[in-house]
Amino acid sequence: MINSDVIRGHLDAIILRLISESDRYGYEISKEISSRTNEEFQIKEATLYAVFQRLEKRALIESYYGSESFGGKRRYYRITSLGRAYLSEEIKNWRKTREIINIFMEGMQ
Repeated sequence: MINSDVIRGHLDAIILRLISESDRYGYEISKEISSRTNEEFQIKEATLYAVFQRLEKRALIESYYGSESFGGKRRYYRITSLGRAYLSEEIKNWRKTREIINIFMEGMQ
């Protein structure tokens, strides 16, 4: 398992990125994160819903209830235009941060 502290600061952007691909519900996002990282990173349910609340409060995402499923109606999340603009900036910031970190970490054995 990787150190989740490194990822924690980027959770908003990670979740926005997943939602930008398609509207998703919480469990689906959790499973997608786990799957894409080959089970190396798993987000806790409480953390995921805290991120949803934070993003919704900032109008970066909005939620709606989908059709009935086995356990009732699922709450889906979709990215807003403000969320897309924020994500775009976060991606630019990530690229710059990665460049700076690579200056110091590349070639280190």
